[in-house]
Amino acid sequence: MRKMRRQSAKVMTAANGPVESTDTNDDVSERIRSTLAAAIGEGALKPGTKILEEAIAEHFGVSRTVVRGALGVLESDHLLERKRNRGTFVAEPSVEQAKSLFEARRKIEGLLLELVIARVTPEQVDALQKLTDEEEHIHHHGDEKSKTVLSGKFHIVLAEIAGNPVLTEVLAKIVARLSLVMSLYEEDRKDDCGADHHRMIVAALKAKDLAKAQQLMDHHLADIEGRVRLTEGQGDRHTFLAVLENFS
Repeated sequence: MRKMRRQSAKVMTAANGPVESTDTNDDVSERIRSTLAAAIGEGALKPGTKILEEAIAEHFGVSRTVVRGALGVLESDHLLERKRNRGTFVAEPSVEQAKSLFEARRKIEGLLLELVIARVTPEQVDALQKLTDEEEHIHHHGDEKSKTVLSGKFHIVLAEIAGNPVLTEVLAKIVARLSLVMSLYEEDRKDDCGADHHRMIVAALKAKDLAKAQQLMDHHLADIEGRVRLTEGQGDRHTFLAVLENFS
């Protein structure tokens, strides 16, 4: 009898229309999350941009409930923020948040270098060297998007070599949030992707010189921080300039 009831329930469900399985919803939710995260990280979705749930649902062929699940994950990672009665927007980090992110990154990257020095293999050093060669090529022949993506990749690969997945995850989230900081507050847009700094860091790692590697990393991160003007009005100014660029 119970078996017949279960079968009847399945028939009724089928009659009412196709039902997405949980596994399918989870897969699509992850695709939505990764798509938006990549767009934010590469600067295609700027801070303050409104997220159109209906458009996302239509594009991926899912309900808005599934979309909101993906957006919720991005909100917890501080890449999106929900504003009451207005919707969901790409996050706009405050000056204090930006300072905290830069400080956390310096501390974490210094710690990661300690682990890298202890665990890196000659093959991994060679792989890092090839990555810096690729950066050099992109610097001369690639677009700004490619430069940004590859520069961030160096730091994530370095973190992975350290062999601590928790620290790697934390750094990846910090780097993602800092992409928003750079979009809002960057003042000095240099035409480089840090390839020279990265190459020197790799050389220090190859020589097993921790102090030198940390010194070079500090210099590299200070250079990145030096490109932003962390003042309260700077974020609003960049947002306004973006509007002028789009409509002029």
